[in-house]
Amino acid sequence: MVAILSRIFGLEHLELVEDAVQDTFVNATLSWSDGLPDNPEAWLTQAAKNRVIDLLRKIRAEKNRMEKSVHGSVALEINEFFLDHEVADSQLRMIFVACHPIFSREEQIAFSLKTISGFSMKEIAAALLQKEETIKKRLVRARKKLKTENISLTYPSPEETDERMAGVLQVIYLIFNEGFHSTKTDLLISKELCGEALRLCRLLLEKERFRSGSIYALFALFCYHSSRLEAKVSHENEIIDLKHQNRSRWYLPLILLGHDALHKSSDYEDRSVYFYEAAIAAEHVRAVKFENTNWQNILGHYEAMYSLMPSDNILLSRATIYLQLKEPENALAELKKIKPGALGPREYLLSGCYSEYYEMTGDRKRAREYLDQAISSCTNSLERKYLEKKRGNPGTGL
Repeated sequence: MVAILSRIFGLEHLELVEDAVQDTFVNATLSWSDGLPDNPEAWLTQAAKNRVIDLLRKIRAEKNRMEKSVHGSVALEINEFFLDHEVADSQLRMIFVACHPIFSREEQIAFSLKTISGFSMKEIAAALLQKEETIKKRLVRARKKLKTENISLTYPSPEETDERMAGVLQVIYLIFNEGFHSTKTDLLISKELCGEALRLCRLLLEKERFRSGSIYALFALFCYHSSRLEAKVSHENEIIDLKHQNRSRWYLPLILLGHDALHKSSDYEDRSVYFYEAAIAAEHVRAVKFENTNWQNILGHYEAMYSLMPSDNILLSRATIYLQLKEPENALAELKKIKPGALGPREYLLSGCYSEYYEMTGDRKRAREYLDQAISSCTNSLERKYLEKKRGNPGTGL
C-alpha cells in the first residue's frame, strides 16, 4: 500500500502516505471487531482506495494541485494501480529508491524495513540492535533527503541499474543475514527477516530486466539457509551446530528451489561472491551426513570468493575448513592473517577457532584460554550458552 500510494502522490508525501496506511489498518481493527470480512485483502484494498481519494481532495484543497475533480478517469487510474502486476511494480520501484546512493547503508536498511517491509520502529530497532530513537533519526534523515534531492519513484536508468543493483542486493543480503545470525542478545534467528529477504529477492526475479546470475545465486543462498532454520535451534532453545543437526528436518522443497536457482545463475556471465556462498551452502545440504561433506570443494569455493572479495571473514572460514581437513598448520596460517578487531561483534568466532586449533594440536591449556575468551566476548546468550556447554565437553567441535 505504501509503495502504491507513494507512486500516486510522489515520495514528497511519503509521511502522509504512511499515516494513511496506518489509518486504514486502525479502521480495520475497529470494523473487524465482530469478525473478519469474507475477503480481508479486498476490504483493505477498497479502504486504501477510498483513503487515496480523500487525500487527493485534501492535497487539492490545500495546495490547489488538482485541476479536476477526483472522479471518473482519475478514480479509474487509481484502480489500475491496485492491479497485481502494478502492486509488484510499485514495490520494485520502492526497493530501488530505498537503496539510492544518497542514503548511507544504515539508512538504506532502516528505510527498506520500514517502507517496503512494513516493520515498525520498534521491530527495526530490535532487529538491528539499535535504539528506537536512532532508527527514528535515520528515517527522518532519509525522508528529508527524498525531499531535498527530489527523488522520484522510478527505476534507475539502464546505465545506473548495475551500480544500484549491487546496493540493492547488499541490503537484501544484510536483512537476511540479520535474520539468520541475529545480533540480538537473546535470539539466534529471526524467521521474519529471512522471509522478507526471500520475498524481496523473488520480486526482483519476477522482472526479467533485472534477472542476473547474482540475483539467482543470492536467492539460492537464501533458500539453502532457510531450509535449515527449523534444525538450528532445539525445542529447549539451544543452538544445534551443523554437525549435530537432524538433517531430516531440513526442508526439502526449499533445497530443491535453491538447486534450481543456482543452476539458473550459471546461465549468466556475472559470477559474484553470492554464487560461491550459494555453492558452499549447496555442498552442505547435499551431504547426507556431516562426515560426507566435501570440504575440499568448499575450500575451493572460498578461495574463489576470496579472489573476488578479500575479507577477514573468509580467512576465518578457510581456517575452519582446514581444521575439518585435519590441516592445523594451514589453519594457523590463515588465522594469523586476520587483523585484530576486524570481525567486529563476531570477534568471538576468531577466539573459538583458535581454541579449536589448540585442541587439535594437543595444547588443552591454550584451547581453554581461547574458549574462555570467546565466551566472555560473545553477546548472544544462546551462542554463549553453547560455548559454555562446549567448555564442559572439550573436543566436541564448534
